[in-house]
Amino acid sequence: MQSVHPMREALHHEVHARPYERMAAPLLLSHLAMVGGDANATREHLFALLNDRHLPVPAPGASHLSIDIGGVRLRWEQHTEFHTCTFWRQLTDMPEGFDNLPLESVSQTWRDAMPGQWLVGLHVLVKPAVTPRGEVPPLVRRTIDEETLVGARVMDGTADVYTDFRLHADGFARWVVVAGDMTPRRLGRLVQRLLEIETYRMMALLGLPAAREVGAALASAERDLADVANRIRHASANEEPELLRQLTRLAAEVEGLYARTHARFSASAAYFELMQRRIEELREERVHNLQTLREFMDRRLLPAMQTCAWAARRQQALSERISRVSNLLRTRVEIEQQENSQALLDAMNRRQKAQMLMQTAVEGLSVAAVTYYGAGLVGYVAKGAKSAGLNVSPDLAVALSIPLIAGAVWMAIRRLHARAQAAAD
Repeated sequence: MQSVHPMREALHHEVHARPYERMAAPLLLSHLAMVGGDANATREHLFALLNDRHLPVPAPGASHLSIDIGGVRLRWEQHTEFHTCTFWRQLTDMPEGFDNLPLESVSQTWRDAMPGQWLVGLHVLVKPAVTPRGEVPPLVRRTIDEETLVGARVMDGTADVYTDFRLHADGFARWVVVAGDMTPRRLGRLVQRLLEIETYRMMALLGLPAAREVGAALASAERDLADVANRIRHASANEEPELLRQLTRLAAEVEGLYARTHARFSASAAYFELMQRRIEELREERVHNLQTLREFMDRRLLPAMQTCAWAARRQQALSERISRVSNLLRTRVEIEQQENSQALLDAMNRRQKAQMLMQTAVEGLSVAAVTYYGAGLVGYVAKGAKSAGLNVSPDLAVALSIPLIAGAVWMAIRRLHARAQAAAD
């Protein structure tokens, strides 16, 4: 047998993580989703509830728990950004409203100490379809705002769902499910999808405040960029360093916004896609001429998601524009630097030519000076020889030595030039 991958079993069992619950009507359910909070603190908080009731705690690293805590069933899930607690109670009598909530089975102190920030809260009432479904059930009219009522027939016509997407006096939204001929597993899938639709809807909307904040900041940055771009057209060389500093500051501001909000916008897009998939899985049909969940989300939530997507695209576009303007200004500065460098080289060449002319003149004077002093020495030698009795004419000796001395000096200077040029090459 070949070596086994260390994650083989974990990856294999991933498809069985967080299984759907088995549910039967009638039942009442309360669902909470808390954003943030340390994962260890979340587990410790859950352990405190279980230990008080002498119940087993989940294994280390577990992200899901489903357990009976005494007449009420608790489902706990730990996600990347949030964790959820779902409480539900099986009812024996036909429900008349959202009374005797299962959430009340745990103490208020424990609920107040839940780690993180409370984002999602809803109650779901599931009742059997004991009467023909020809109109909106009276229970729905009594418990949900009829002015904003949203409803649909789902799961191939086996259940009706109703909600108003409003927060009621207790801070919770309300859903009513009228279940027809459904198996416990299928009803559990339906309820779980409804919980995820509400949870993912709220998680997706977390990007909207960031999009509004970014919109105001980007508008200011766009005005600054337009001002800098306009000034570049008429800027002098002395003004270009200041314009480049302003562009660098704008680029830093935009990149800072991008770093703070990119993850949030990406997460909002992912949550919105998950919510849309859950709605598709419901296989909605219109009922009682009510607005369906899909229609409600397209009308109310889609504009918010488009705002987040637009803010992300606007950030990217502005960053690219700043980069283009910066490259344009840098190109202009480089061209000016090249022109200045060329002018400097020309000036250096002119100075070098002048130096060479001066050097040539100095060399000519040097040849003349050395020849003069050399001829003088020859004259002294000739005079000394004549005084010694030799038949030497000093004037003739000087005259004959001048071309020889001048030629020798000139040849020596040329040879020195040749060696210097060879060393430079």
